[in-house]
Amino acid sequence: MAQQLPLDELSTVIARIQGMLLTEEKVTTAVRLLAQAAKESVPGTIGAGVSLLDSRGRRTSSGYTDKIVEQADAAQYEHGEGPCLTAWAAEEPVLVEDVQSDQRWPEWRNAVRLLPIHSVVSAPLLAGKEAIGALKLYAATPHTYDASSLNLLQLFAAPAATLLSHVQASEAPKKMTEGLQSSLHSRDVVNRACGVLMERLGVPHTAALQQLMKQAREERTTLQNVSESVLAGTPASGD
Repeated sequence: MAQQLPLDELSTVIARIQGMLLTEEKVTTAVRLLAQAAKESVPGTIGAGVSLLDSRGRRTSSGYTDKIVEQADAAQYEHGEGPCLTAWAAEEPVLVEDVQSDQRWPEWRNAVRLLPIHSVVSAPLLAGKEAIGALKLYAATPHTYDASSLNLLQLFAAPAATLLSHVQASEAPKKMTEGLQSSLHSRDVVNRACGVLMERLGVPHTAALQQLMKQAREERTTLQNVSESVLAGTPASGD
């Protein structure tokens, strides 16, 4: 049976997580640090991780501590069932004392029967009224986790959800800004390259742009790469 950590030790662990996450700019790195701290704090755990949505809106395992977590999670995503997905969807913690005797997710149970996973505990990451993912722990022996493990994991999940939502929110405008800057830079490079061809070939802007696009297709590269070559002094094809 898992044992509850003393209050002062638990407070230290939570403070450690908060400090790590608040100083990290990337969600994946922050999650990895969180998962490692959770793994080290719950006896018998062989792997920990977080399920989140990726940039394409797909469920994915982030910051997992061990390969076994990725394998067990992949089976959940493939079959659309499992303890972590249930915790996420139902917004309630899930405890699995013995994977092989638990009847709730037959397809997932069959998919992981050869993996050294026999006990699972998972808690939803609730940020306000939204569940943004789930934190989970895997153990190699049955009955590794109990109610105290579940309570402990929930204590991890609460601040983790708040902090992860903040990190994600702060990353969003940064990514949008980076994307906008990249787009503006690309457009500027193409326009400058068009100007070079207009002067060199005596053609209008539309014809110069078509020339760049034609060369990009022939060379199977991007319009920006061709434009950069023109600006660097490399003759455009057809000169």
